[in-house]
Amino acid sequence: MEWESDDKELKAAGAEPLPGGRRGLRIHGWEIECRKLFILNSLHLQRWEKELQTTHLPEMVFGDNCLVLKHVNSGTKFFFNAFDALVGWKHEALPPVEVPAAAKWKFRSKPLQQVVLDYDYTFTTPYCGSETVESNVECGSAIPEEGSSCIQWEDCKEKIDLVALASKEPILFYDEIILYEDELADNGISLLTVKVRVMPSGWFLLLRFWLRVDGVLMRLRDTRLHCLFGEHNKSSILRESCWRETTFQALSSKGYPSDAAAYSDPSIIADRLPIVMQKTQKLNVGVSCKQ
Repeated sequence: MEWESDDKELKAAGAEPLPGGRRGLRIHGWEIECRKLFILNSLHLQRWEKELQTTHLPEMVFGDNCLVLKHVNSGTKFFFNAFDALVGWKHEALPPVEVPAAAKWKFRSKPLQQVVLDYDYTFTTPYCGSETVESNVECGSAIPEEGSSCIQWEDCKEKIDLVALASKEPILFYDEIILYEDELADNGISLLTVKVRVMPSGWFLLLRFWLRVDGVLMRLRDTRLHCLFGEHNKSSILRESCWRETTFQALSSKGYPSDAAAYSDPSIIADRLPIVMQKTQKLNVGVSCKQ
């Protein structure tokens, strides 16, 4: 689903579409752009396998899809893409989730192939987005060296006000981007998406990894970023990360359904999944990193 406001609403909010046919807009010193293309072809998949040092990738990798949010004056840039997420999967290297023996045959690519699930075939990732500070006036004349950044998140106790976000504020721009997806050989779903919504007061995004291994477990890893526009193109951003996980057996013991069909929408059943990790961080954007 995509949504872009008309020119009248954009102008009233001090926003304008991005030039050159790019999908997105400029507002309060931010450039917000979505790119949506096709899944990687076999040649590009081979290149990714080489770079990631793996022979396993999700069934559908939308390698050219991305969301980019750039604060022009400070050079602060957040971006979300499949490659960086899979780097996180490779580094975390979780043990494989045990699949019922009767279902293992579904993972075969050849009729008589022996299936050895010795890797995290769920493609679970700790990825919460990529960030950098590009060359600009405030942060110096040179592009920062790899691994360096002026971005300094601070832990905080503040929370994103989801009730306020549900208010009737006009939506200037909305989009949802799939980064990768795998149906786990018909044993469930592994899906990484990012959604962005832009309002006159700020922008909000949700990066979500959703895993359901039918009959075994569910895992939900959400990262939410909420940016409030301030004066003089300065912004305040809250980032909340919340990981939830439970087994079908644990849910069944509490009287919840054990049928996988009851858990197709993570937004509806998220509260049933216990929290295993949660943290909130804050960032002020638009202030010189030399302060």
